[in-house]
Order: sequence, then structure tokens, then C-alpha cells
Amino acid sequence: MKQGNYKFSFILAIVIVCGVIFVPSMLAHATNYDNITSDSIKEKQGQISQAQQEKNVLQNGLTDVKKIMNELQNSKNNLEQYVTKLDSSLNSIEEKLSELKSLIEKKLSEIETTKANLKQAEETERAQYEAMKERIRFMYEKGDGFYLEMMLSAKSFGEFLNKADYVNMLSEYDRNMLDEYRETREAIEALKAELEEEQKTLEEAKSAAEEEEAAMETLIQAKEQEINLYESDITNKSQLVKEYEAEIAAQNATIAALEKAVAEEKKRLAEANGSVRKYDGGQFAWPAPSYKRISDDYGTRIHPILNVQQFHNGVDMAAPAGSPILAAYDGTVVQAAYSSTMGNYIMLDHGDGLYTIYMHASSLGVTKGASVTKGQNIGAVGSTGRSTGPHLHFSVRLNGSYVSPWNYLQ
Repeated sequence: MKQGNYKFSFILAIVIVCGVIFVPSMLAHATNYDNITSDSIKEKQGQISQAQQEKNVLQNGLTDVKKIMNELQNSKNNLEQYVTKLDSSLNSIEEKLSELKSLIEKKLSEIETTKANLKQAEETERAQYEAMKERIRFMYEKGDGFYLEMMLSAKSFGEFLNKADYVNMLSEYDRNMLDEYRETREAIEALKAELEEEQKTLEEAKSAAEEEEAAMETLIQAKEQEINLYESDITNKSQLVKEYEAEIAAQNATIAALEKAVAEEKKRLAEANGSVRKYDGGQFAWPAPSYKRISDDYGTRIHPILNVQQFHNGVDMAAPAGSPILAAYDGTVVQAAYSSTMGNYIMLDHGDGLYTIYMHASSLGVTKGASVTKGQNIGAVGSTGRSTGPHLHFSVRLNGSYVSPWNYLQ
């Protein structure tokens, strides 16, 4: 082997063994990933630990449907109590689902950021590799005695000291470049580990969301089965008719009380020369944009199970659970609350005695007293209250009486 080839191989071997890749130039340095430091690597390692903890929390925080069903067992004889307790569990699951969906969005964003950082770090590593080859080529061409020859060529002691300082500066530069390369390598490994953990957390979150949705569906089916079983029992028919009439009366009383409170407030504002809301006659927005069909229309009918004449005071829009509920028109939130029959419900005042009511929501997106605009998202479709499947019950009241929603929707 020739001496020159041996010298090049020797330098390259040292570089590989030490894990060294020198940076391109002896005189200038710039990377595409200048923020790599020991602290940034520690931060990445901390984020990896956090991702692992998030994954453990997801695994341990899933809803135990069997436990819920066992707890509900004792309240089955009292349908109202059963429905209220089950809806409380549905609300809890809905909150978990909302948190999981937020986590999934967050992780997707974090993964994109980590991928971009990893790509940038890998580009820096490639640049450092090219710099190493240039550095080795320089050392090969100049020979091992380059620094010594440079210093011995000094024509004065002052020049000798200056060249000695220059050599020290180059040596320090090489050491700094070595440290930076090591940090780049550590950062790449940390980013890869972080990306792996973030991917695992994302998959855990998606899996948890699927399990929570399945848990919600199980509870809704259990409620549907229990309500149908209760209503189909012939021995309950007489009692059920009374209960049904009482429920409707209770709903009407609740709505009427709210309307009375609004009327008194408007009277007080008028006496104080305050402004009150007015309905300008505009057409309503469709309140359930994800609806698939009208499962029950407005009007008088024969109840399919109780076999009694029933006035259905609204339109039932069958829509997927969790899909949006929109405000039909500009208004003020009169109430956003829960009842065992209406479930989670919202009542809006549109002025001039006109109100809209939205029942059986899985979650409420507004609070009492808030102003809303036409088409604003105010909640999510669900099956809370006396409901046997996800849908929006949409009612319209004018001057204290229910009227057909179609007068405003068409």
C-alpha cells in the first residue's frame, strides 16, 4: 500500500472509530439545524417520557361498561332514575371522546413537527459527512507536517505566536465540530425515539376513541332495550299512559316557566327603555345538517306502543351521534340543561314570542344567557333523556304554543 493511501485510510479509520464527522470548512460553519444543544436533546428525551405516560393514562382510563351496567342494575325498576344515571355515564364518555379527539389532533400536529425536525437534522448530518470528506482531503494533501511547517516558516517570534494561536484555533474548531456532530447524532436518535412514541400514543388514542364509541353505543342500546321492554309490558300500559302524560305536562311546564321568565325580563327591559330582541321573519337554518331522515314528524298520531293519541310537538331528525346541532336563528340561550325526559336540551329566544328547543343532545356547547347566531354550533346530537337512538328533537313555540317547525324551515 502506498504511503498516501495508508495516510488517508488511517485518518478515515480514526474518524469512523471515534464517530467523528468534521464540518466543511476550517474558516466558517453553518448548519440547517443550529438549535441542537444538550438542553434540546434533554427536552426531546423528556417529551418521549411524557408520550409514554400519556400512553399509560390512555390504557388505564377506558370506560368499564360492565361496571356501569352493574351499577345501573338496581335502578332498572325506576325508569326515570335509570335513564338519568345512564345519561350521566354517556356524558362522561362524551367528555372522554372530546378529549381523545383533541389529543389525536395534537399528536398529528406534533408528529408532523417531529418529522420536519428529523428531516432537518438528517440533512445537517449529511452536510457534516460531506464536510468530513473535504477535511480529510485537505489533511491528505497537506500531510501530517502541515501545522509544523506552517509554524516553522514564521519569520519572527511574534508571527510564530500568531500561527500557534491559529493552530490552536483550528484544533478548538475541530473539537467544537466533533461535539456538534455528536449532538446531531444524539438529536437524530432522540427524534426517532420521540416520533416512535408519538406514533404509538396516536394509535393508542385512536384505539381508545374506538373503544369509547363502542362503550357509548353499548349503553345507548341498553337504554333502548330497557325502555322498549318497559313500554312493551302490557301490565304497565295504564301506568305508562299516566307517566307519558305526566312527562309531557312536566316538559310543557318547564318550557312555559322559562317563557314566563323571559317575558318578565323583557317587560323590565322595556320599562327601563332597554332594547329587546325582535324576530325579523327570516327563514331558519336546518338545525341538524348531518341528518339522514325524519324519524318522527310534527303533529297528532297514535303512539305505536301505548296505543293512545299523541301530539308530537316537534320534528325528530335522525342524525349520527356527535354530529353538530346548529342554532336555527339568531337568539339568546334561555336554558341549556338536563332533564330525564328531554335529556340535554337547549332553548333559544328569537324575539316576539318565538322560541326553538333542541332535545336529547349528547353535549351542550352554549350556556344560559349567551347570544348565538344563525347556523352557530350549539351542541352535539345524542340520545340522552327518553330517547332510544341518536336524533335531534326540534320544536318551535310561538306565543306559548307549539307550532309546526316546517313553517320556518321551508
